[in-house]
Amino acid sequence: MVTKRSMDLIMQRPIMMVISHAAPHGPEDSAPQFSELYPNASQHITPSYNYAPNMDKHWIMQYTGPMLPIHMEFTNVLQRKRLQTLMSVDDSMERLYQMLAEMGELENTYIIYTADHGYHIGQFGLVKGKSMPYDFDIRVPFFIRGPSVEPGSVVPQIVLNIDLAPTILDIAGLDTPPDMDGKSVLKLLDLERPGNRFRTNKKTKIWRDTFLVERGKFLRKKEEPNKNTQQSNQLPKYERVKELCQQAKYQTACEQPGQKWQCMEDASGKLRIHKCKVSSDILAIRKRTRSIHSRGYNSKDKDCNCGDSDYRNSRTQRKNQRQFLRNPNAQKYKPRFVHTRQTRSLSVEFEGEIYDINLEEEELQVLRTKSITKRHNAENEGEAEETDGAAGDSMIADGADATGQPSSVRVTHKCFILPNDTIHCERELYQSARAWKDHKAYIDKEIEALQDKIKNLREVRGHLKRRKPDECDCSKQSYYNKEKGVKAQEKLKSHLHPFKEAAQEVDGKLQLFKENRRRKKERKGKRRQKKGDECSLPGLTCFTHDNNHWQTAPFWNLGSFCACTSSNNNTYWCLRTVNDTHNFLFCEFATGFLEYFDMNTDPYQLTNTVHTVERGILNQLHIQLMELRSCQGYKQCNPRPKGLETGNKDGGSYDPHRGQLWDGWEG
Repeated sequence: MVTKRSMDLIMQRPIMMVISHAAPHGPEDSAPQFSELYPNASQHITPSYNYAPNMDKHWIMQYTGPMLPIHMEFTNVLQRKRLQTLMSVDDSMERLYQMLAEMGELENTYIIYTADHGYHIGQFGLVKGKSMPYDFDIRVPFFIRGPSVEPGSVVPQIVLNIDLAPTILDIAGLDTPPDMDGKSVLKLLDLERPGNRFRTNKKTKIWRDTFLVERGKFLRKKEEPNKNTQQSNQLPKYERVKELCQQAKYQTACEQPGQKWQCMEDASGKLRIHKCKVSSDILAIRKRTRSIHSRGYNSKDKDCNCGDSDYRNSRTQRKNQRQFLRNPNAQKYKPRFVHTRQTRSLSVEFEGEIYDINLEEEELQVLRTKSITKRHNAENEGEAEETDGAAGDSMIADGADATGQPSSVRVTHKCFILPNDTIHCERELYQSARAWKDHKAYIDKEIEALQDKIKNLREVRGHLKRRKPDECDCSKQSYYNKEKGVKAQEKLKSHLHPFKEAAQEVDGKLQLFKENRRRKKERKGKRRQKKGDECSLPGLTCFTHDNNHWQTAPFWNLGSFCACTSSNNNTYWCLRTVNDTHNFLFCEFATGFLEYFDMNTDPYQLTNTVHTVERGILNQLHIQLMELRSCQGYKQCNPRPKGLETGNKDGGSYDPHRGQLWDGWEG
């Protein structure tokens, strides 16, 4: 379908088209005509296949051990199915090629074929993935055909995905913006044409030999404040004061309600920020207003209503109270008329239920059986007060007979549960199929309604748990200090300088961000525990595979399994250098771990040899890595070879103020 729609658009020229096929992404189901291909695919089995554990590499490589037999079989099937899905991509490219040839536009069209990342299947014991800094994950195919491209030629220079956009702009005859990374590859495709044989200052092609590989989350490093150094993005103090005094709330002479600061000019004509001085009359009015508000009731106030919170005993009164309480000879208060009233009822427990026995009726009629009412069931009190006139007993309780034993429970209007835990319904339900069916449908409706009600009640209960108000305990000493602490905090905030208020607001947003991130992490952990997902481990990126994943042949019938492919601390920045003399990979991980691989002697990155590199060279590699991380645009991000002048148009360079860079190995 993607190919057909693309072919319809080609009729409108000129055109730039990007076709993104889903293959070979999961679930790796190929077309039926390709399901029998590649029965013995083994391209993924390289010297690094199942080479684990790797204690000299970063954390996830140390954690990952050799694959289990089920994992190895999965890698074989996965490689086969990925190759089968790519057959559809080949068919798509062939159809586009043939259509361009039939239209006569083939020699006037550039076709670029590439991918966004590499892939590993079983390398270093990792079942599958694409997030490692090694060559099997960072190298991609890159083919191009079109005008002035020699068929079968190979370009030895390093070409990156960031070169695609500048190349397309160059094809369209447009210049590359200076802030865009990458360079056009057309100059690498030009043939060596015979030029003037007397010209000796012919320029050589200049291209990069080092690039940056980075992956993971950006680290938030909190910089320590330095009062002596001024930040580059901060205005001078007089400029900030001038900008602040343009606001209306600082331009009046302390006349606005709640105004704390005002702008004034000093003798030299400079603007200054001064704190407003409030008169004693205004302070008295404010104090009296606060006293009135403290005694009244405000519906918007969510604090406890414990009377006048502003009142507190004087120091002398508190001292006298302590002396009175410490005096052992003080006469203790003995209240009279305590427990002199006759008991009206008595609570008894019978078979797990509590009943109240009325003792007042015993004085009226001793021989009469005592009235018992069930305490916790108030809905059937009317039934409990009714007595059996024939027997003369008034000892009746909900669910109990005259002897005190539990009686039958009425479940529906036609069915009961007897004391012996048997169910008895009316005779009609046992004799009539119609009556049985109607009553069963009635019970099903009742169950469904009750289930909906329980669900709603649980939602309301959860809502109430989340919105539970603070418990009010006026007896605690901390209650008096609660309002006082809030007022002190507000007072402190009102006395802050306007410059410090902005800084405090930024710190508050940072604290809120950290708190939200912590809560999100807790919720994720609770969902994982509730779900019982054993494959999801904290700090690891894992996946599960089962028999239902693939819907086309070849199928998977070996059952489900779990495998972890990456970790949260798999954040790194790497230098990849390829030139005539050197071919290496140098990586710095967020954990502080270092890796170095010499591809000339170890093309499959089996051994980390960072301990063999001299400290001075490691420092130079670190400086070059930091420069590539901070550069912007193709001129800064394409290091110039040794000997070229700064600012060369073809090669590009770093800015001179960025310092001297390491320009190659020596010796």
